[in-house]
Amino acid sequence: MQVRSLFLLLVLILVAATAEAGKNKKEKAKKDGSKCEDWRWGPCVPNSKDCGLGYREGTCKDESKKLKCKIPCNWKKKFGADCKYKFEGWGGCSAQTGLKTRSGILKKALYNAQCEETVYVTKPCSSKIKSKSKGQFPPLRS
Repeated sequence: MQVRSLFLLLVLILVAATAEAGKNKKEKAKKDGSKCEDWRWGPCVPNSKDCGLGYREGTCKDESKKLKCKIPCNWKKKFGADCKYKFEGWGGCSAQTGLKTRSGILKKALYNAQCEETVYVTKPCSSKIKSKSKGQFPPLRS
């Protein structure tokens, strides 16, 4: 019986500690000192080159802030890192242009970014011919 009550007490302490930690996180998020609710955020500006760690500036009335941000270095899209799109599969290869195309529909605009509703991307058609003979190995030489 004592083991059971000790276990119950331990569980209650863990639940209380978890709830308190969650409350502290929420309070810290609200403790930025600003009562302004209409923040306007600029694009993420990398510290060097065109990708990596950087910052974005925000303004609200006469207040301004800087937030840390990151642009992935493999992100070469012309529509920016703050616009998230859901893309269809690649279309067929155009014989005239040598390109294939796909479209993306806006899924989410981060930090009130100005994003196009639909975007189109192209890439060169593959010049390699894919073989379908998987799992076959040449005979071993001894």
